[in-house]
Amino acid sequence: MTATSASAPRVRARTGGPKDDGPKILEHVVGWTFVVVLAMLVTQLGLL
Repeated sequence: MTATSASAPRVRARTGGPKDDGPKILEHVVGWTFVVVLAMLVTQLGLL
């Protein structure tokens, strides 16, 4: 191991994934709204 790699601080790359902080209720409401709209679309098109 070299001196530069041993003393270099570890930096974690941010991937833009979901964050732990934030309104969980909003996520649930948007998710269920998407499910209902998708179900209505499937029903209207006669795909089920």
